Amino acid sequence: MKSHQINRIRPGHLLYVVEQGRRSEYERQDGATIVEIGKEIVFDPSILDTYRYDGWQSVHHDLLVVCAAIEFADRRYARSNIQWSRRFLITVPVLELDVWQQPKVHAYLGETLRHLTGDDWHFSFVKGSAVINHRQRSLDFGDKKEFTIAYSDGLDSRSVSGIYDKNNIAVRVRISKSKDKVKLRERPFDLIPFEVKLKSLESGVRSRGFKFAAITAIAGHISGVSKIIVPESGQGALGPVLLPLHNVYADYRNYPTFFRKMELFIKVLLEYEVAYEQPRLWYTKGQTISYFLTQPGVRPEDILNTRSCWQQRWNVRIDGKLRQCGLCAACLLRRMSMHAAHICEPDDTYMFADLTATKYEDCIPRINLVRSREMVEYGSAGVRHLQQLADLSGQPEAALRPHIFEIARASNASEQDTRDNLRKLLMQHEEEWRDFISAQGKHSFISNWTERGAL
Repeated sequence: MKSHQINRIRPGHLLYVVEQGRRSEYERQDGATIVEIGKEIVFDPSILDTYRYDGWQSVHHDLLVVCAAIEFADRRYARSNIQWSRRFLITVPVLELDVWQQPKVHAYLGETLRHLTGDDWHFSFVKGSAVINHRQRSLDFGDKKEFTIAYSDGLDSRSVSGIYDKNNIAVRVRISKSKDKVKLRERPFDLIPFEVKLKSLESGVRSRGFKFAAITAIAGHISGVSKIIVPESGQGALGPVLLPLHNVYADYRNYPTFFRKMELFIKVLLEYEVAYEQPRLWYTKGQTISYFLTQPGVRPEDILNTRSCWQQRWNVRIDGKLRQCGLCAACLLRRMSMHAAHICEPDDTYMFADLTATKYEDCIPRINLVRSREMVEYGSAGVRHLQQLADLSGQPEAALRPHIFEIARASNASEQDTRDNLRKLLMQHEEEWRDFISAQGKHSFISNWTERGAL
């Protein structure tokens, strides 16, 4: 198989995506992982049908398969304790082989993923033979659409969608895994149409950013909409790059440089220009929530049923009630932002509910000690991150200059405007974080963590 010889040039994680029933053709490839469509990658026809409107193309289906292959590789191979980067050699069957073999498609796909995940990605494409049963019909939204937005159960997507979706002008792409009743109504783009089935060995899964960006681009292309709104607010978009964890590659999933690379890839692949816009980049999550609450007809209850927690659902149930852990970085940012917006959440929202407790052991109901310790470690790291982000507001300009230059160039903005906006964002974050910690009391364990910087 000459098309596969590229994968023997240098060692790496070798992965073949194969069409259903063709696994045996590849099983003699030494050290290779075989991923079969229909087994490890499963498309839900009823969900896929919600994408097949006028404008649906075979290359869209190919891109979904590529997204699934990337997700499988990212989850399948754990990172080494001594080296972040992994090397992937992936073969994927595609329907539009000529499109995928274009040098620029190869180059931009690898470069975009390398920037996003910190890994080395190499692809070879072979001709697929799958028959796609199209169920195309016209896409009549009834209203003129102006932008596409990835919609989840999170605070930012709920708030930003409510702020900008005036008169039903948004094409919403639901990126939640929830298989609820929405798909039965066959609204377009209600759920991601495929599932990758394996037990994850890698927890970071940075490639999710590529999957969400690609699927919103597909939805925009089909809908004839070129603007894609990224709902993430400033702390979540910029914080992971301004303050990467020790010995961990920076998280670019919502950083402007990633979206510029994604735009180039989509342009050469689909011959379609999209623009990923970040209207809340220079605002805190608290400011975004507060602004959402000023919109006509919006009540605080409209954001209480959102979810921010990073923890797996099985380990945050108490007496059958699904909670959020309340202590990971995502939960702490949520709680700080709700406090800034003057929103009181129900007592049973979080597992670690009472942050005013002197000892963290006193603020959790019946819980396994091992589970508790793991969450506390996440919490300690989250507190350090949010405190260090607040400390950046007092740093001299020289410390932020490389980031200012990078963000300005990626945002097509002046360095002066970027400098002013970043400083304003950091100062607002510092004020919200200080007020939140103060509200817990000076004897609380969370206040103690901010002073000591560790457990």
